[in-house]
Order: sequence, then C-alpha cells, then structure tokens
Amino acid sequence: MNYFNHGDSYSLLDSQNLSGGYTKQAIVRDISLSLRKGEWLSLVGANGSGKSTLLKLFSRILTPQVGTVLLDGKAIHQQSAKSVARQMAILPQQQVVPAGLTVRQLVSLGRTPHQPWWQWDLSLEDQEIVEVAIAQTQLTEFSDRAVEQLSGGERQRAFLALTLAQNPQVLLLDEPTTFLDLHHQLELLELLKSLNQERQLSIITVLHDLNLAVRYSDRIAMLKKGCIEAIGTPSEAITPENLRQVFNVEAVTMNTPVGLQICLLSPVNSHPLAPSLGEGEKEVFSGSPLLRERT
Repeated sequence: MNYFNHGDSYSLLDSQNLSGGYTKQAIVRDISLSLRKGEWLSLVGANGSGKSTLLKLFSRILTPQVGTVLLDGKAIHQQSAKSVARQMAILPQQQVVPAGLTVRQLVSLGRTPHQPWWQWDLSLEDQEIVEVAIAQTQLTEFSDRAVEQLSGGERQRAFLALTLAQNPQVLLLDEPTTFLDLHHQLELLELLKSLNQERQLSIITVLHDLNLAVRYSDRIAMLKKGCIEAIGTPSEAITPENLRQVFNVEAVTMNTPVGLQICLLSPVNSHPLAPSLGEGEKEVFSGSPLLRERT
C-alpha cells in the first residue's frame, strides 16, 4: 500500500513495496512511504509489530526480500556503507560500547564517512563539528571520560552525539528515550526538534511513548502485524478507533497546552477494576474543553 507524502515533491527517503525480516518469513510487508526533507515521522505500534525491523530495512542493516529503499533517489542497498553514512545516521536501540574509548573519541568516529581513506587526523573543521555535537548533548564535562564509565542515559547521549557529528540529512532513532529520565527525555526531543527545524533534518523515530510521538512528530505511522494500519498527522492517525485496532485499548484524546495528548481508559475485552464509562459519561468527557473523544 502506498503512503507517499504528496505535500512536498522532494522526499529524501522512499520505500517501495518493501517487505523483509530476519528469515525467509517477512516481518514487515508491502510498505511504500516517503519521508520529505525536514519532516519528522514516528513509527508506533505494539511489541512485535515490525517497527524496529522497518527501521533496519530503511538503514541498510537488513536487506529487503521484496522492494527497495531510495535515499535521495538512489537505491540504498546498491550504495556503499560510507556513501550512505554521509547522508544518513542511525541510533540503534542497543549499542556496542568500544572498550577504552573516551566520549570525544567516540563522537569523532562520526566524521569518518567524510574523511578520505588516507587521512587519520581530524581537520580543524571536523574537530569543531565534534565539539558542537558534544555540547549539544550536554556532555562537555564528560568528553574525556571513558564511555563504559557513563550511566545509561549519558551513554545514550554520547551515541546521539556520534550521529550528530555525521552531519546527516536523515536521522533514524530506535527508542532514543530509552534509559533517559523524564527531564532528559524532553531535553533530547527538544534538541531533535530544534535540529529538525533549524537544519531541516529529516527524522524517523521509533517511540513507545505515544504522547511524546504525538507531541513532536509531523506524521505518525501506526503499525500492526508488519503492515501500516494508519498514517497521517497526529490528529489524523491517533484516533480512539485506531488506538483500539492497533493497541487493543480504549482511549480518548485531549487538547492540552502542548497539543493533542492521549488518555488511556482500559484494555479492550478486559475486566478493569473500575467500571467502564457509560454513554452518558462519555458525553461528559467529550463535552469538556480539555478532554474530547474523537470518533
């Protein structure tokens, strides 16, 4: 099924009839969508819905069984890893921590795709890009510390700094708020939003927190069993019916100071401790200026 964004003809990343997985059995199937320059797209869905697999197909980590991925109009799996890394960076869910590397040394690896093979030392411009990436992720005071000595949240920010040092056009992030407390979750997403707006950085995130996805994304793709169940702006995609179909939950949406947000009520086909809302009570909720059920 095609989910191209026709609002802007310039798309940086396209998938065409994409299917793939880890064995001969496809985990994601027949997905065609586009990511335009400066857009933030979030993938959401229940565990096992194919979000991380789709991100790996986009990033060249997995090879499609069917279909193709285009990066700036060129088939990504026919390009060299170095060529792709000049345009795209990925922050995976789990990272391998190189033993003995300091934060600055780790982040400096982000400049490797931009260096000729014979150049070992960073240029002054490369060094400046590395220091900016370290500062943006608030790691300056840890820049000479070994990465394995960092906390989980600090380590996550160090690998984000590495991706920023690549200076990519497209940034893919798989659960970037993992290991981060509430303060650093918002701080990281605000940083990504500023980069998205100021540098026209195109972003795809896999997020479990629906309210964060709704708050920061331009579009949301809802996955179920490896297929796109719904896609659109947050107000178009995140409806009570779609939440019921994709997550098997009853929910309503709220208008808040930060925009649309979700209030979960109960699992579908369960026996909650509290009685479910009756029709009259739903009308009270839907009439509230803060809480409206969208049908």
